[in-house]
Amino acid sequence: MNAPFNAKQQQTRNPFAAFVTDDLSAELLKPLVFELGWPPESVNKGGLRAAIQSLSVTASPTILLVDLSESIDPLNDVNALAEVCEPGTIVISAGTVNDVRLYRELLNSGIQDYLLKPFTADQIRDALAQAQMILMGPRHGMAEDAKIHTMTAVIGARGGVGASTVAASLAWLMGETAEISTALLDLDVHFGTGALALDLEPGRGLTDAIDNPARIDGLFLERALVKANDKLSVLSAEAPINNPIITDGGAYFQLQEEMKGAFECTIVDIPRMMMVQHPHLFHEVQSVVLVVDLTLAATRDTIRILAWLKNNAPQAGVLVVANKVHPSLTEIGRKDFENSIEREIDFLLPYDHKQAVNAAKLGKPIAEAGKASKLGQAYQQMADKLIALSNDDPDAEGRSAKSSLLDEFMAIFQSKSKIARK
Repeated sequence: MNAPFNAKQQQTRNPFAAFVTDDLSAELLKPLVFELGWPPESVNKGGLRAAIQSLSVTASPTILLVDLSESIDPLNDVNALAEVCEPGTIVISAGTVNDVRLYRELLNSGIQDYLLKPFTADQIRDALAQAQMILMGPRHGMAEDAKIHTMTAVIGARGGVGASTVAASLAWLMGETAEISTALLDLDVHFGTGALALDLEPGRGLTDAIDNPARIDGLFLERALVKANDKLSVLSAEAPINNPIITDGGAYFQLQEEMKGAFECTIVDIPRMMMVQHPHLFHEVQSVVLVVDLTLAATRDTIRILAWLKNNAPQAGVLVVANKVHPSLTEIGRKDFENSIEREIDFLLPYDHKQAVNAAKLGKPIAEAGKASKLGQAYQQMADKLIALSNDDPDAEGRSAKSSLLDEFMAIFQSKSKIARK
């Protein structure tokens, strides 16, 4: 539905609302809605007329299900609904009339789907899943206008391995050393350290985006991001820990899409539990940095995560990075770890307490505060490899470590531009 903009758009939009005419449908919907993390109270009694009355005074939900059973003239009533629905609302209808012509006319009027009553739980799940896929898909015209973009996801095999520290350093290297516009998206809404590592205040941009995904656009992103320097911007949060975040992940995906248009590179710090909840976040990443430590627990979870990535992000190159490695303090040896995961560790980041403490005191990422140290040099080599992965260049591994990140990245962009012109 695409009604003209009105003042209600400034209000917070709920993810879902339903208006059904019978108790049986309402009782069927409530547990399904709860499964998706939406409040059961979003299921209301009343049909299309009730929906029009409600939406004339409140903000439209992102997904709307309306019952046409009591409507004498469904098409006219749907047109009246369109006048109060905000742009971007996906409308699913239901009714008792089994008529192909009505079905086609409803679809032509902007309705996403029409379900014949009595509907089943599986039909509702499929319809809602399809609506969510549309919300999470690329916006009209974006494919033609999209800039060349590289996206890297950083995840930890287990808590405490330092994935967020690695993400902050990589983002700084891409922005400062490679001199390309970079965004750091920290998706740990309650305990994220992306802004903290760069001595920044996180702001409310990320939580506002989750609360109201419909607001996410280029202007919103410009206001929500916090600039670390001319080339690096951060979107992070410190949401109150008594405020649980309920989301279907659509906001995260939309943020990724907007960042693709605004930046040349995005580093996404993704808590590992989000892999299970929101696998679509990995569908368009070019590379994944899997941060591990040499422990038995990390060995087990690395095996599981690598298998998951093979199925859910087959397009992405994966770097396994062992962090905070101290020869005398490791639980298992490197060779045993590599034999267990059936691949080599790509990078070993040595344990350097002095550099970590110094970076924390200065409010800088380790790659910046300790750029001359062995740890800082290892970070830069990792950034070089990520650039090579983004270009899928098998010969890039043999390049000199002294080669300029900027030169490599510019070569990548030039080659991609030639392909695009063809």
